[in-house]
Amino acid sequence: MTSSSPTPTSEAITRVVDFFEHLQPADLAQLGQFYASNARFKDPFNEVQGLAAIEGIFRHMFAALEHPHFVITGRVEQGPQCFLTWEFRFAFRSYAQGVEQTIHGATHLVLDDAQRITLHRDYWDAAEELYEKLPGLRVLMRWLKKRASQ
Repeated sequence: MTSSSPTPTSEAITRVVDFFEHLQPADLAQLGQFYASNARFKDPFNEVQGLAAIEGIFRHMFAALEHPHFVITGRVEQGPQCFLTWEFRFAFRSYAQGVEQTIHGATHLVLDDAQRITLHRDYWDAAEELYEKLPGLRVLMRWLKKRASQ
């Protein structure tokens, strides 16, 4: 029976997972330890490049939401790439305060030779995971979904 030791990429991804699961506003100054300076980030609402722009997205997350945090539920690695599945838990500040919401999604990460993220691409369904939870849009989204399925 042979024992394989973790690869540098696997160890780097473990550090990234730990960082995101415990992320707090004060930790944003450490993003450069995890992201390359010219990293790209894309999600359903943003497409940016560069460390300062990525930091801005996370700063906005902490400003707009109560208690935002990630729970990593799965991980698949292949070479310098990783695919993570997660739950993003938070509460809205403006309404339904204190009521925890959950968004299910996945992230594709690509790391460079220095084991820093060069691509961070989040995949999640904004309509199902977010818009249907907003009181003003809930009825409209359900109507649209019903119409589309007919």
